[in-house]
Amino acid sequence: MITPPTGGGAGEVRSAAPSAPDTGFTPEITHAECRKCGTRVAGLDGRYACGVCGWTNDWSEGHRPLPRAEDDPDYPGPGASAANPLAH
Repeated sequence: MITPPTGGGAGEVRSAAPSAPDTGFTPEITHAECRKCGTRVAGLDGRYACGVCGWTNDWSEGHRPLPRAEDDPDYPGPGASAANPLAH
């Protein structure tokens, strides 16, 4: 059964998707040639992986530093177990 949305006025457009958390930066899509086979690859902020031959560049070659674990909104905290919480 489909129920109509509640709240809001007539003609108001509402999004059902939750808003994304503010991460402080937006990654940039970048392009390069695979150093192993020459295929054109795309990546985020200068970090690439080739789907043809499996080549990847080193994480340190990116255009900006990677975010810290503490920057992740799902970070469980310093005392949490590294085990998968969904495995139980």
